Amino acid sequence: MQWETVIGLEIHAQLSTQSKIFSGSATTFGAEPNTQASLVDLGMPGTLPVLNAEAVRMACKFGLAIDAEIAEKNVFARKNYFYPDLPKGYQTSQMDHPIVGKGHLDITLEDGSTRRIGITRAHLEEDAGKSLHEDFHGMSGIDLNRAGTPLLEIVSEPDIRSAKEAVAYVKAIHALVRYLGICDGNMAEGSLRCDCNVSVRPKGQAEFGTRAEIKNVNSFRFIEKAINYEVQRQIELIEDGGKVVQETRLYDPNKDETRSMRSKEEANDYRYFPCPDLLPVVIEQSFLDEVRASLPELPGQKRERFEREFGLSTYDASVLSASREMADYFEQVNATCGDAKLAANWVMGELSSLLNKEGLDIEQSPVTAEQLGGMILRIKDDTISGKIAKMVFEAMAAGEGSADEIIEKKGLKQVTDSGAIEAMLDEVLAANAEQVEQYRASDEAKRGKMFGFFVGQAMKASKGKANPGQVNQLLKKKLEG
Repeated sequence: MQWETVIGLEIHAQLSTQSKIFSGSATTFGAEPNTQASLVDLGMPGTLPVLNAEAVRMACKFGLAIDAEIAEKNVFARKNYFYPDLPKGYQTSQMDHPIVGKGHLDITLEDGSTRRIGITRAHLEEDAGKSLHEDFHGMSGIDLNRAGTPLLEIVSEPDIRSAKEAVAYVKAIHALVRYLGICDGNMAEGSLRCDCNVSVRPKGQAEFGTRAEIKNVNSFRFIEKAINYEVQRQIELIEDGGKVVQETRLYDPNKDETRSMRSKEEANDYRYFPCPDLLPVVIEQSFLDEVRASLPELPGQKRERFEREFGLSTYDASVLSASREMADYFEQVNATCGDAKLAANWVMGELSSLLNKEGLDIEQSPVTAEQLGGMILRIKDDTISGKIAKMVFEAMAAGEGSADEIIEKKGLKQVTDSGAIEAMLDEVLAANAEQVEQYRASDEAKRGKMFGFFVGQAMKASKGKANPGQVNQLLKKKLEG
């Protein structure tokens, strides 16, 4: 039997406000446990929440960016459940009247094709605290610093059909919230977390299968692995005569498997009701117009501009616009060197390789955009070859100065004098007279392979400094003359 995977994702993005959603407590990551939890966060009797206006502004920014309906009136509700890191016994969230309604996001897949994923809603809520299970000798500790941090929960339609599509969607959301400046997207610190709702059904069947929810997956790689494992688990279970039960599961990256956590609650299990301490939020058109005017160029718009303005391929434009910092770096390199294709090749090639190797973000690049652009100029004006440029790039990364300084200091200037190149080629051919005779006696197919040998000898003799184009042109002339 052929199976179809159906995936819906719930992404929790911590909003980058300076204070919490209902109190003035700080939201800084990494503070000493329980030093950033006020009486409001702890749910002490007599305290009243006050809504953070900046969290509302950020939610509206996101809604406008995904072309969604923004609710003129949205309401906070209490979601009741009991857990040690939830001191109030309820979470203030939104249920029937979320701030952001239906929208959509277009994603680019590995083959360059695009797909539109529907977004059901995005609602504001407060984060819970965190249970700590280490160093407490068999007990758990509770850190309430995170309690009350504003979250935007982004719920997709069940439109995703593979783990790779799921990763592409999460990456697109990750890029978008960072472009908007509403979330830092740091998955390692829990700023962006994902719940994956996964089910399978026979291909062609309209009815959805029973879903399992994999909670709090915090990396792109783990999202893909967790979904792939869960899909295979469900298919094998059904084919062996079993039934998938609706439940919450956890992904264990060490064992690369999901395991059951608890049976999945329904909405009525949480006994939602409107929060009596918070008035409905009414959003005026003038406020929305002001938010809309503040929107930056979004990832999709930037990708389209890179294709249109710079003639880049969809793939190159997608990679370079994947983060605001990468896009800004590329544009600065291009502004310096005036060659978008060369700039794209170096940013996506040598620079990205260096950053991956050193574990650095592009903002921490040891080679500035101006330095890289300056080096590309030296390639364009034939001061250095592409091969020598790699040596110059490594020296710049090591902090040895600008391209011009390194070229001068190390004597790397390319030899473009035809007379000097001809003299060097005469020496190479004289030293390899036997190969020259073989070349001249060979057919076209063999000559092609042998020509590379002579080019290699010539570049070796010039220590890589001879202009490759001139070497090829003059060498062909001498060998066939």
